[in-house]
Amino acid sequence: MAELLKPFGPQYGFGLYVHWPYCSKICPYCDFNVYAAKTRSHEPLLKAISEDIRIHRPRMPEHGALDTVYLGGGTPSLLQPGEIAGLLETASETFGIKPGAEITLEANPNDIMRADLRGLKAAGINRLSIGVQSLRDNALAFLGRDHDAVSARAAVKRALHVFSNVSIDFIYARPSQSIDEWGDELTDALALGAPHLSLYELTIEQRTAFGKAVERGEILPMDPDAQADLYELTQTITTSAGLPAYEVSNHAAGQQFQSRHNLTYWKGGDWIGVGPGAHGRVSVGGKRYASEAERRPEAYIANVVALGSGWGGASTLYPLDIARELIAMGLRPIGGIAVERIESLSQQPLPRDRIEAFVAEGWVRFDGQSLSLTPSGWLLADAITAQLAP
Repeated sequence: MAELLKPFGPQYGFGLYVHWPYCSKICPYCDFNVYAAKTRSHEPLLKAISEDIRIHRPRMPEHGALDTVYLGGGTPSLLQPGEIAGLLETASETFGIKPGAEITLEANPNDIMRADLRGLKAAGINRLSIGVQSLRDNALAFLGRDHDAVSARAAVKRALHVFSNVSIDFIYARPSQSIDEWGDELTDALALGAPHLSLYELTIEQRTAFGKAVERGEILPMDPDAQADLYELTQTITTSAGLPAYEVSNHAAGQQFQSRHNLTYWKGGDWIGVGPGAHGRVSVGGKRYASEAERRPEAYIANVVALGSGWGGASTLYPLDIARELIAMGLRPIGGIAVERIESLSQQPLPRDRIEAFVAEGWVRFDGQSLSLTPSGWLLADAITAQLAP
């Protein structure tokens, strides 16, 4: 009898996430750990991140080479190719990077227009994720972006001349956006020819500039029913164009263009998080640990130097916590998650009566082994997860 795979760990993917926290401009909707770039020297933080990568090796003797590397932020496209090459060299020397590994750089359109793209490719980057966000100038101004629609189109075109694996991000369900407006904009986005789209409904977090504007009555968020209409239109248009959703908000023109790094998150794999505020999940000796690096760059650098770790905190995840996290993340991709993985941790069966009711409603699929959301269920992902979680 074949041995059951462990319910979590690097067998579901092993990645490295590098958080570069600096931005040339802070967007009013952004709730990430970001800081104004100004004229900061990159060297102290690059040195600390490299050392933090090395520090992880003795903690993780069971782990092999990396499947993915993701440079996010913030705006890591502010880094030069040589600086990126240095980080990737450290990762390769410390853990190894598998042949054919996915190595992603998040980038702003204006940086793409200035960047040495072939230099980035030579440094090891093989996937770009471009923060276009909109192809309408009025929307870009509302979102606080520092590029316009013309430069966004030009950036995607320029990127596709050098990289075959390009993703573009969009934010929709903006206040007062009509269904026809979004349909036209999404059609324009698909015409750019990128093989991957990440399409996010505008989420307004309380501590952001947009959150404060909502409190003052200056912004009225879109009604949830109107958001649902836009979401359903999104699925129809992208599927017809050959980029169906493979996860709640992500669409790809084939499995080879799906984000392997994000799939590591959704499938319960391991990833190291380095850089200010970065989160990680690491499995060692049958236990799973959650880590969070110090948020402020200065504190992060000081921790690495003085304490031999960028972590601001780390905790052991108990089996029930892991089970809840697995179902919350594992329902999101189209392949879903094996129920046995969740039940082996929670030591209790998932509620079959609720699963059967959700199947009858057309919200979930269940073949007796794997559980996944349908496109209709994606609209209710949080509510369904709450009803099924152990």
